[in-house]
Amino acid sequence: MTTINTLGEDEESNSTRDSLLSTVSEKVVLMTGAEQSSVVQPLLTDLYQISMAYAYWKANKHQEMSTFDLYFRKNPFCGEYTLFAGLEECLKFIRDYKFHSTDIEYLRASLPTYIESEFFDYLSKLNMNDLKVYAVPEGTVVFPRLPLLRIEGPILKAQLLETTLLTLVNYASLVATNAARFRSAIGADKTLLEFGLRRAQGPDGGLSASKYCYLGGFDGTSNVLAGKLYGIPIRGTHAHAYVNSYECLEDLNERDLSDRISGERRPFTDLCIQYLNELGPILRILPEETHKGELAAFISYAIAFPTNFLALVDTYDVLKSGLPNFLAVARALHECNYQAIGLRLDSGDLAYLSVEVREKFHEVAVKFNLPYMGHFNIVASNDINEDTLVSLEKQGHSIDTFGIGTHLVTCQRQPALGCVYKLVDLAGSPRIKVSQDNEKVTIPGRKNLYRLYGHDGKALCDLLTRIDEPEPQAGIRMLSRHPFLEQKRAYVTPTSVRNLYVLYWADGEIKMSLPTLKEVRAYAREQIDQLRKDHIRDLNPTPYKMSVTNDLFQFMHKLWMKSVPIGELD
Repeated sequence: MTTINTLGEDEESNSTRDSLLSTVSEKVVLMTGAEQSSVVQPLLTDLYQISMAYAYWKANKHQEMSTFDLYFRKNPFCGEYTLFAGLEECLKFIRDYKFHSTDIEYLRASLPTYIESEFFDYLSKLNMNDLKVYAVPEGTVVFPRLPLLRIEGPILKAQLLETTLLTLVNYASLVATNAARFRSAIGADKTLLEFGLRRAQGPDGGLSASKYCYLGGFDGTSNVLAGKLYGIPIRGTHAHAYVNSYECLEDLNERDLSDRISGERRPFTDLCIQYLNELGPILRILPEETHKGELAAFISYAIAFPTNFLALVDTYDVLKSGLPNFLAVARALHECNYQAIGLRLDSGDLAYLSVEVREKFHEVAVKFNLPYMGHFNIVASNDINEDTLVSLEKQGHSIDTFGIGTHLVTCQRQPALGCVYKLVDLAGSPRIKVSQDNEKVTIPGRKNLYRLYGHDGKALCDLLTRIDEPEPQAGIRMLSRHPFLEQKRAYVTPTSVRNLYVLYWADGEIKMSLPTLKEVRAYAREQIDQLRKDHIRDLNPTPYKMSVTNDLFQFMHKLWMKSVPIGELD
């Protein structure tokens, strides 16, 4: 949630006010942060939504009951599944939908002067109380062309929601899916941390990324505000700058550490130097050659965080300096009745270095008879993407935790999901959008969505039905059809059937309590586990079957043919 900062009159020049690119009156007063604390508001929309709203109102068409479907056309990242995310934000937006007085003044100044005052009065009183919103639960695994939300209500109101709902669902679902793919690539036993705030597309993108990466299966974030707002565990250590800030041991202002049990002040720096010398023969390195500024930084950081010491060891040389310095400090911490956590690698050959580091951990653990040292946590970062994780798994590595930023939060493999919002029914009359590209043809009418399961508990296919068709029944054989390809059809006898739509909004209120982020996260994991392995593999995954009933197929194609004009050869 981002607070809108307003500019005073003295901060804006007359030349800016007079810009030909703006038709806004100087009399418009911007809202204060107290009046509107979130950027998710009615004006977070495209101009054509406001234009259509006026045109509907002008034509006295604005009260006609409509149905819109929100869906996407293709799974992202060359995969065969998507995680649906963003529903809670959509419902809060609908619940709080209101044009403030400053919004109305802005629209009056921006739109053509001939627009009637009554239209702005109408907008000022507008709410979404007479809409109905059906949706699949947040965290559900979803597939192309299947409506994620079904919006029913007066066409003007439903139309005004389009852009904002799309922006709330598109990125949330995309980055949650990206996170889920990272999780699938590395397995459930490793820790994944989102480190993307500094690389995200602005503060709102950073917060959204932290939230929905957690939903998608990450274990924590470096984003402190996201931790506060969403209850996500926050994780982090220090940067190279902290190591670089020390040049030698003489830079240490604090050299002693209190024993955890006795409280006695111990000569911690001297202990670190002593154990570094002892480690030389074990690690086959020259203790005098390790970087003493790095050692000083580690000592200083350990004194500050004796119960949470995790050091970044690649500032100079991992194996010849960073690792020996870390182990010397870790051994000294043990002498003071503390246990170090581990180290982080942020460059180099991560597979090779992690294996070498783990080997040294085990050697030191045996030498000092301290078994826990063999299991120090090895954290890796360094511009990791999904392919990197797959490659590391094939090479073999000893990494316990991955800190991932840029490729995760910016979704570099595919920057947008491409959700669309289409009118499918107006006043009880189904509507279809036709195209020479079958991918862009809409499935008309109000519909229900069901997931059919096999005897092994895995999902067989998703089935769209017309709104008045009976619900599919477990144990009853039925025909399912590809929506566009007539020859693709199959009989299916489901072991169980689930209606995916839930009525979330009606009568001016959210109709059910919403799950917590942790609950949605757990549900999303269960959803992915219900898919066959070949649907979620990284290379050439098997497409999941999205189907329609024979009744819907026949109806859709009849309307399609009726909507396409017949040409004439000359």
